Parts: sequence; structure tokens; C-alpha cells
Amino acid sequence: MNIMPILARWSILILSFIGLADASYITEHALTGVPAVCTIGGFDGCRIVEQSVYSHVFGVPLSLYGMVFYVLLFILAATTLVWVHHLIIRIIRIVAVLGVLASAIFVAIQVFLIGALCIYCMASATVTVLILIAAFWRDRKSTRLNSSHTDISRMPSSA
Repeated sequence: MNIMPILARWSILILSFIGLADASYITEHALTGVPAVCTIGGFDGCRIVEQSVYSHVFGVPLSLYGMVFYVLLFILAATTLVWVHHLIIRIIRIVAVLGVLASAIFVAIQVFLIGALCIYCMASATVTVLILIAAFWRDRKSTRLNSSHTDISRMPSSA
């Protein structure tokens, strides 16, 4: 069993908070109809992305699903700071993989179908990739110990 290093768990906690702030900002603007500030670093496609048919699923803004994603990861990461369990770590890893897959689809939709990029969406995708990296982060010391450990049950018998 590979336990996630403490630095990785803290990283996921902090990154999920940053992602939650980003998704909350987008959600607030999606629900109120007030346009988000979008002219940051040459990315000015937020309004185009916000107003596209792809910005909602089942009538719910995609950013609200992002908020749920980040809250879930925040709670799971916070839990691992007080109680490390392999099942929680496995759930974090699965959620992170699903998040990156969803982000890849959303970026592809922006590039190929909408033809515009939203800086907040790109920030969220970046945060999600960083969470995935942290989720699979291996502690060199524990990896060396695990690989040098010999499983006696798998050794050939002398009989």
C-alpha cells in the first residue's frame, strides 16, 4: 500500500481551495448574469464561452459541477490530514483522473466547437492537472522501501 506523502495531501487541499474559488467566481456570474472580467492575458473569450450552449448541462452551469468537484476533493484531502486510509487516497486519485478527463473534454469543446478560451476555465483545468500530479505523487523513501521489501509468500520453495 502506498500512502500519499503529507506534502501531496496539503497540495491537494490548497489546490482544491484555489479551484473552488475559481469555480465559485464563474458560477456566481453564470447564475447572476453579470459578465465576468475576461480580458486577462489576452484571453477574452469568457463571455463567448459563458453564453455558449455548452456552458450548461441539464440546465446547471458547468462551473457548479466544478464547485462540487473541488469541495469533494477539499473534504477528502482534509480528511487525509487527520486519518490516512488507502480507500480515501484511492477515491482522491479516481476523482482527480475523472476531473482531468472532464477538463480535457471542456478545453477541446472551447477550442474546436466554441472557438474561444475562457481564462477561468483554463485556470481550473491547470489546477485539476496539478491535483492529479499531487494525487499520484510518490515519496521516494517509501517507494524505495516498498520495492526492496521481499514478499516471502512469492519466493520459490526449496522442496
